[in-house]
Amino acid sequence: MHQHITTFLRYLKSQRNYADHTLCAYQNDLLTFEQFLDSANKSLVDTRKQDVQLWLKKLHSQGISAKSIQRKLSAIKSFFHYFVHEEIIDQNPAYSVKAPKAAKKLPKTLDVDQMQTLLNYQPDDSLEIRDLAMLECVYSSGLRLSELIALSFLQLDLSRRLIRIIGKGNKERIVPLGEKALLALNRWVIVRATLNCDHDYIFTTLQGVPISARNVQKRFEKFAKQHAPKHIHPHMLRHAFASHLLESSKDLVAVQSLLGHSDISTTQIYTHLDFQQLANVYDQTHPRAKRKS
Repeated sequence: MHQHITTFLRYLKSQRNYADHTLCAYQNDLLTFEQFLDSANKSLVDTRKQDVQLWLKKLHSQGISAKSIQRKLSAIKSFFHYFVHEEIIDQNPAYSVKAPKAAKKLPKTLDVDQMQTLLNYQPDDSLEIRDLAMLECVYSSGLRLSELIALSFLQLDLSRRLIRIIGKGNKERIVPLGEKALLALNRWVIVRATLNCDHDYIFTTLQGVPISARNVQKRFEKFAKQHAPKHIHPHMLRHAFASHLLESSKDLVAVQSLLGHSDISTTQIYTHLDFQQLANVYDQTHPRAKRKS
């Protein structure tokens, strides 16, 4: 088994050009699995699906996180897949094994008052005018970072304050553009008109080049250091858009549509109504909780 691991790692390095830290992680995971098989008197050839499942259960009982178990299982699947391809074994015993689902962490956000303070800032130079317009667009319309940098004038309907977004999987959705966002955007467009732009992208550098995702992230970080109570990034503003809208409307399906989620379970991550709100709804609506007037 140890020789097979060495062969596999050599393949990943020479043929797949894996980074050293990735190879190290694969090696550790495979050696851990090798030790498990040795304790069960198993070899590469006679390993079965049940063996892989027992190994995962052991990892779970040791307090290994679901995310780490997912990574370890991925390494094992790749390992066996390689030797099936090399015709050393007939089938991949880990192929249909499923790792435990990792808990989805709720993204950090800003509350309504913090967002108002942040966006009420009055910029005094071209870069901050652009940055504020980007912040407003993300918070106003729930844009992803990739959607923000790809935004073009052809997607805007300013008379109706609408944006046509091409999201993941080339899925199209129409989202509203708030009045404050429209004002900030118009102010940036005036600046942009003075630049040497030979394209239709809305957000650019001061050299007229379409802005990159990394540049947006850096500018948001800098803006936050000067004007926000905490670090901010584009996804945080998208989360703020969803959670603030949901708190006000209680319409999960509408928020799902605006975010462009194909599965409503994804949208449910954005619900972080506090217990007091839920308790108030319960008191007002449940037949056995209503107080007599």
